[in-house]
Amino acid sequence: MNPKRILVVGAGHVGLYAALRLSKKLSSREAEVIVVDPQPHMTYQPFLPEAAAGNISPRHAVVPLRRELRRCTVVAGTVTRVEHDRKVAIVQPIVGPAREIAYDHVIVAPGSVSRTLPIPGLHEHGIGFKTIGEAIYLRNHVLDRLDVAAVTPDPEVRQSALTFTFVGGGYAGIEALAEMEDMARDALRYYPELKPEDMRWVLVEATQRVLPEVDRDMGAYTVQQLLKRNMDIRLDTRLESCVDGVVKLSDGDSFRSDTIVWTAGVKPSPMLDATDFPRDERRRVTCLPTLQVVDGDRVVEGAWSAGDCAAVPDLTKEPGNFCSPSAQHAVRQAARMADNIVAVVRGREPVDYKHKHAGSVASLGLHKGVAQVYGIKMTGWPAWFMHRTYHMSRIPSFNRKVRVVVDWSLAFFLKREVVALGQLHDPREEFVEASAPVGAPRV
Repeated sequence: MNPKRILVVGAGHVGLYAALRLSKKLSSREAEVIVVDPQPHMTYQPFLPEAAAGNISPRHAVVPLRRELRRCTVVAGTVTRVEHDRKVAIVQPIVGPAREIAYDHVIVAPGSVSRTLPIPGLHEHGIGFKTIGEAIYLRNHVLDRLDVAAVTPDPEVRQSALTFTFVGGGYAGIEALAEMEDMARDALRYYPELKPEDMRWVLVEATQRVLPEVDRDMGAYTVQQLLKRNMDIRLDTRLESCVDGVVKLSDGDSFRSDTIVWTAGVKPSPMLDATDFPRDERRRVTCLPTLQVVDGDRVVEGAWSAGDCAAVPDLTKEPGNFCSPSAQHAVRQAARMADNIVAVVRGREPVDYKHKHAGSVASLGLHKGVAQVYGIKMTGWPAWFMHRTYHMSRIPSFNRKVRVVVDWSLAFFLKREVVALGQLHDPREEFVEASAPVGAPRV
């Protein structure tokens, strides 16, 4: 028989894990797996705060696609349209004309992007925290602000440089805030001009609690720990404007801040707008518990989805509930979806995805954390250790596991790296200036 062609759109948690499992379970006579993604790697997002803080190398928080997916065809490009009626995807490679890729099964897993609001100034001054590039930029920017504050004689410039604002009190926001504050505090030993109390770390959360994935007492513990570190926690407060770097909050307060990090939730990738798949009111692809795309009561044959961009019923809860957009669900959904595609290719029936959320773990900086797993609650060093152990076990490939453990082991004996590499963000600037023709105006 002719091998089936399985197209995987996106190589995030869902795409990578599903493609890897499919390539192991199906022979080349049964199926060909094609993975399309503009990036050459999968970013393990739970490690972004650790990479930003310098606890692990940024390269070790990503997984190279071509190394891991050796039995798959990897296409470096962007899917610009999916016409499932024809079972064809239009792909724009990094270089060259667009091409059509026909398929028998498609896995729609482009993931999510930052969910922003039309807040004045946010587009110009804010930064997200979803990619390895954003994590590296934030690290360099924070350290650069310390350099600015250490040399300026202007107290207003210093105050603005040392004010760091994070919007969103979910896991991404809390971990990013805690790890960056930990890193900056550690870096101050090399800045005799600055004191820890000169820094101001602000968390803005629109609801009345942080870490909604855990019980209220664990969220309250987290707030207490951050307050002990002299952080400014604003609950039930919204960011209303940040024009020209002036943060204005709904509680009436305003202040200048050179650093505004937006971590207030995610939304499905806008790439889905270029497909003909059914969507719900939150613009997620509608799915059955089997991870098959469904249009009303009709199963869309050959179409599958999971992860942040999919509305997957949560069978462990009351009807009407859907799986949360977490890495925990994404990895398990990817495995179930791959097994279901294997079953369909071999003429069997797919099986429902059902997983009770095991809990959550979060780092609050070096040797500090909070965890709630299977009803067991932990704080401090044990929670931090569980956070590291869990995520080390989940990042794909033995290669990456070893490298992460080596980074952590070296950190026990060597001081944290606190050097900024800001030239990474504009590497040609110096060369352009040096190579400009004599007499040409400098820009």
